[in-house]
Amino acid sequence: MNDTSDSKQAGSYEDATSPTDDAFDSGASGTATFPSTSAIQPPARLQRSCIPPPIDTENAGDQPAASSNAIEPLALEDTSEQMQAPSAECTHIGVAFSKNRRYRRTMEDAHFHKYDFDDVKGQVFMAIFDGHAGKQAAQWCGNNFADVFLSVKAKHAGESIPELLNRTFVEADRRLESDVQTHSGCTAVVAFLEVKEVKDGDTMKRQRTLYCANAGDARAVLSRNGTAKRLTYDHKGDDAREIERISEAGGYVFNGRVNGILAVTRSLGDYSLKQFVIGNPYTTETRLDDNDDVLILACDGLWDVCSDQDAVDLVRGETDPTRASEKLLQHALDNDSMDNITTMVFRIPRD
Repeated sequence: MNDTSDSKQAGSYEDATSPTDDAFDSGASGTATFPSTSAIQPPARLQRSCIPPPIDTENAGDQPAASSNAIEPLALEDTSEQMQAPSAECTHIGVAFSKNRRYRRTMEDAHFHKYDFDDVKGQVFMAIFDGHAGKQAAQWCGNNFADVFLSVKAKHAGESIPELLNRTFVEADRRLESDVQTHSGCTAVVAFLEVKEVKDGDTMKRQRTLYCANAGDARAVLSRNGTAKRLTYDHKGDDAREIERISEAGGYVFNGRVNGILAVTRSLGDYSLKQFVIGNPYTTETRLDDNDDVLILACDGLWDVCSDQDAVDLVRGETDPTRASEKLLQHALDNDSMDNITTMVFRIPRD
């Protein structure tokens, strides 16, 4: 592996949310806890490049079919409960989430957001992690991913943000294997709004650039003049380039699943399939202006039942980001989403 940096946590932010099931049931945040891993033997170390393989992004904005990870509904009496996570920064960022108890027994999503990130005014870091085969990978990422990014950013200060995000995904993937030793995995979508002063003639001007990265089918969508602009790419088992990449690595895709098991083709964790299910993200870079008003992050619990444009239409007129995120959550529940659901809405301030 090209990147072997030993990242240390730079501190725990108050907005890191990776609750236990009980914490979700009560609407409170909690600290991630992990079962004993002494009996878990990690698989042999695989060499993972820091350079993402090329993928076809020509049709990245198309509306995809629903993910093929739905399960049969559980016969639970109470199907109405939805859990919400009020944002401490409700003037800018809102979050809502639900275990979706009609179909799911446990909550495996985690999320993080921080306004004025890294002590820079107006800078933002947001992320959603959608777990599968257990919640340990998603919980660890919810609590640690931003700190890994800061550590990587400090160590590789001369590199571009997309390169740093790629290194962060690779490093988080490595640490899930070496430190957490879990067989679970998670998809990830990350948004970093960088704010810096640049020279414009004889004056200094504030420049805002939005960087997004994802592995799997969690998604980021920007509202630009009311039109949805997808900033991520769905890595799923029906993607021709991903199928080709997996085949060249010695794997196969059967019924839309990698080796007949996993519906996504990129994720963090999932070490039994890591030779094929890589953690390298797809990244985008977007210069923001006054035409950009809302950024939506969500896991496939929303996107399986909601198009990009419908999501933008639902929230664009809502000035409160918490209520906006709740609208998306309710839309997913009303349209029979069969997965855990986490939605995050960022009302982009005018510069």
